[in-house]
Amino acid sequence: MEAPPGEGGRAPAHAAVQSDLPGLTETLAAAFREDPLWSWAFPDRSKLARWWRLLIGSALRYPCVFIAGDYQAASVWIPPGGSELTEQEEDQVEPLLAELVGSHVASVMELLERFEASHPRDRPHYYLSLLGTHPDSRGRGLGMSLLAENLARIDEEAMPAYLESSNPDNDARYERLGFKRVGEFSTPDRRHTVATMWRDPPPKGTSPT
Repeated sequence: MEAPPGEGGRAPAHAAVQSDLPGLTETLAAAFREDPLWSWAFPDRSKLARWWRLLIGSALRYPCVFIAGDYQAASVWIPPGGSELTEQEEDQVEPLLAELVGSHVASVMELLERFEASHPRDRPHYYLSLLGTHPDSRGRGLGMSLLAENLARIDEEAMPAYLESSNPDNDARYERLGFKRVGEFSTPDRRHTVATMWRDPPPKGTSPT
């Protein structure tokens, strides 16, 4: 999946490379600082960046991480048949989380297991691992524009897409781009709910929305 050119006044999107890891991490950590789910998982917001760095760094194995403008927004995709982490990185997860969240680690590990259990396995698809806009650039539609550009490329491959929405405020935005809610799961204490959303590619010659 290649990055399409920017359109109109939107920040142009380009594919990320390994040297973009610090900028990507900063943008996405800032984007999720007030997210209801990840604020629950990481009460000390400063610790979230190290967790995102692991996920983003691993995703850069694939040409499916995109940046809008100067790190104004970013999307992290896992391609069909790919994995969010390598086996070696999977072994790092629990020790890293124990360091980052302390006694909360069992609950966060249970949450991650629920992410994994809810992930569809029956059809190849692109998985949107992360999408976020830096707080300094919010209100301009950059994140949704970046997502729409990514989905246009995915549609060219006639592939479906899957995501988890950790913030209910975003559900309608995803639905406007063709995603449909297919399920949900909650945090172990049931305080927060995550919507799982699926998008089939539109038939050729039709609009996705």
